[in-house]
Amino acid sequence: MGKKIKEIQDATNYLRNFTSFILDGKLYRFLDKDLAYLVYTLPSPYKEEIIGLSKATDIPLGEILFFNIFYEIVAFCTSIVAEDESGKLFHARNMDFGLFMGWDEKNNTWMLSEILRTLAINIDFRRNGQTVYKSVTYAGFVGAFTGIKPGVLTLTVNQRFATDGGYVGIIEWILGNRKEKWSTFLTRDVLETATSFEQAKDMLANNNVTAPVYYILGGAKSGEGVVITRSLTKCLDQMSLNPTNNTWFVLQTNYDNWEPPLVIDDRRTPGEACMNKMGREAVSFKGIYNVLSTKPVLNKLTVYTTLMQVNSGKVETFIRSCPDPCFPW
Repeated sequence: MGKKIKEIQDATNYLRNFTSFILDGKLYRFLDKDLAYLVYTLPSPYKEEIIGLSKATDIPLGEILFFNIFYEIVAFCTSIVAEDESGKLFHARNMDFGLFMGWDEKNNTWMLSEILRTLAINIDFRRNGQTVYKSVTYAGFVGAFTGIKPGVLTLTVNQRFATDGGYVGIIEWILGNRKEKWSTFLTRDVLETATSFEQAKDMLANNNVTAPVYYILGGAKSGEGVVITRSLTKCLDQMSLNPTNNTWFVLQTNYDNWEPPLVIDDRRTPGEACMNKMGREAVSFKGIYNVLSTKPVLNKLTVYTTLMQVNSGKVETFIRSCPDPCFPW
């Protein structure tokens, strides 16, 4: 993390300048004066990690907290769990981030997406010299969007757009209602403590969270794959693999599977078409990477692509860019 201090500072400076332009600096005055103390209400180890990040980067505590809240509620993504003909499970995702956060006319891309490409890192969490889980994240962010517990499970988080959105949960948390878990803290808790697919599914479905999300969970056995659609307080739906019924993959973007996606942001239809064209016989890192490289699944917001295979514990992450012509999202 120490090697990324300048990049973290660049990201927080950009967020400060961007939001100051919109809010005339009031947001960051609030962060520095009123929000910083809320760090001390966070559970361990997240509290200590955010405090440590503030000290290591010389970034005010309130700004580091906002940096983490910002990730919690603003992300576009595509996640896939797929099973090959032998029953082996593959899990992959595109992380899309930075919509409407400034356009770089010179490089023809989103400015925040450009900055975040410099922050993407792989982390190996170890205990007593042994890997407990691996995560793909942004330097400076203490939650987990993408992770694998070798031999046990794989997990990604996609933002869900809903009327009871992440802002509601975060505002409730700021105002003192702290029964909910931050959605990406729950992801880390699952990676840390769950010992089976079923235990992980129960944790993700039944804990209250601060933001409506999709948890995309893969296990280590045939059929262990599910998209869990969450509101702040309950599980709304579980869309599961069922290879015996020819449901050999699940694909989730940012819209409920029982509703059509937004017309101007339909990554689901081309993604599913590409998966079906690829076929179960071609499920592999290469095959799924090609699906996630198909426009508009790959777009100007795509920061990285991660591929995971639970049995081997293998993780591959690629920093992405989308050559023109390319969809803005």
